[in-house]
Amino acid sequence: MVSALSFLQKYLFHESGLASLWITGRDAWLIIFARCARMIAYGASSLILALFFNELQVSDSRIGLFLTLTLVGDVVLSLAISLVADRFGRRRTVCCGALLMILSGTTFALSENYWILLPAAVVGVLSATGGDTGPFRAIEESTIAELTVPETRSDVLTWYITTASLGSASGTVAAGRLIQWLQNKDGWTLLDAYHVCFGLYALMGFLALLATLSLSSKCELREPAVPKEGETGEAAEGLLHDQELSPVDDHHHVTEEPEHEPKPEPKTSKIAQISKETRSVMYALWFLLMVDSLADGMVSMSLTTYYIDEKYHLPKSQLGDVLSASYFLAACSTIFAGPLARHIGLVNTMVFTHVPSSLAVLLFPLPQNKFLTFALLLLRTGLNNMDQAPRAALIAAVVKPSERTAVMGITSTLRTLANVTGPSFTGLLAENGRFWIAFVVGGALRLAYDLGLFVMFINIQLYKHEPVKEAMPSAAAERVSLDAFELGSDVDDEDLEARLRRSTSSDDGSKYNEAVSSISGQKSQKPLM
Repeated sequence: MVSALSFLQKYLFHESGLASLWITGRDAWLIIFARCARMIAYGASSLILALFFNELQVSDSRIGLFLTLTLVGDVVLSLAISLVADRFGRRRTVCCGALLMILSGTTFALSENYWILLPAAVVGVLSATGGDTGPFRAIEESTIAELTVPETRSDVLTWYITTASLGSASGTVAAGRLIQWLQNKDGWTLLDAYHVCFGLYALMGFLALLATLSLSSKCELREPAVPKEGETGEAAEGLLHDQELSPVDDHHHVTEEPEHEPKPEPKTSKIAQISKETRSVMYALWFLLMVDSLADGMVSMSLTTYYIDEKYHLPKSQLGDVLSASYFLAACSTIFAGPLARHIGLVNTMVFTHVPSSLAVLLFPLPQNKFLTFALLLLRTGLNNMDQAPRAALIAAVVKPSERTAVMGITSTLRTLANVTGPSFTGLLAENGRFWIAFVVGGALRLAYDLGLFVMFINIQLYKHEPVKEAMPSAAAERVSLDAFELGSDVDDEDLEARLRRSTSSDDGSKYNEAVSSISGQKSQKPLM
């Protein structure tokens, strides 16, 4: 019974990706905590932002202008910062973003002047949609790619996205409960409750700032090391080469060349440069992702709920319960994206989890029964987010480490721009009584994205830019160490060494011996129970 429980615990620990998260270390935990805190704030702001301006009796046109300019500001800020973050410093850049988030939250907590709030939202960091459209995500995903190895990357990114989804949902629920509680207190107005929520927004920004300040230098971009001549065993050959190419006089004696002043190091641009090789891959992926984002914008969740309400005229409480269940299902299903990617590959995971979701969108107008409609909604939302972590891992696997932040920033910008154009098409269709066509077109576009992704990227070479010579064996050794000793498994030395031999390179005996020695040391230090 104990051994079965131990096996189950160990299996869940690894298959859920928690082992990979544990191995990656403290920096990854802090990044995930910072994003979770930020998404709690975003979830709260998405609920109350438009209601706050409505309570201030701001016109609908000005509210629309505010939301549009806020989104544009987030997109521009995200793109600009992602292009310079690696040169300026990732931790420093994210700290600046957290300070802007605190500034925005504090301004909204203290002011009710539209013309003061507008620049605070546009220049600062305030999510108008509840999504992470600011400058943080591209930098954080690039940093996680730097901290992980290919075997653990999708697992860590999965938890990065899962906790963000849970944080956003928690923020929305908490804001609603807090506003209701404050309204029931004597002397509290609805505006006062909104101001308190924005104060908590600033507090979440402060927590994210503290987490970012605690990150280590491992989060920064590591330039590829250039081996010295003496370290490669080619010093003698280099000296001989110098002798052969040195100038000689008439008596065939080698003459000394005059000493030259050291050449100044070439100036490097503060803006990230994306190589032609990377662009050739990303152009196709960017196009496909924009198609997918356009489709998502056409059938966004707000438009979907509006369509359901128009079709069935449901009580708002019932509609809210269904949406809450779908969001919870989406957060839970995301956990399985990492293990699935480990078993069937990144591209297969992206495609085979997205196709059923796309079919659910395509068939959404068909049922005339609300329960079948709810089933399609749950299928769509439950699988919709499972491609996010593999997508980030795929981008990290095909681009150079020095280009990841910029590429992810551009990807986020293009996806956002494509997404915000979708509702315009749906609005035109809805005005003419053709709302259902938006779901058919959206589902077809999503399926086209899935097919294009599978055809164009299924055989792409991954990890060719990875500095894996040292990282992968040590990570494998640590993972086997966790398998054998951390969870109480009874694994003998022969079985452990066989598993370690499969996890490390067969042509590198020194690394294998080093890993075995490391595990043996851990075993000898483990206290007896």
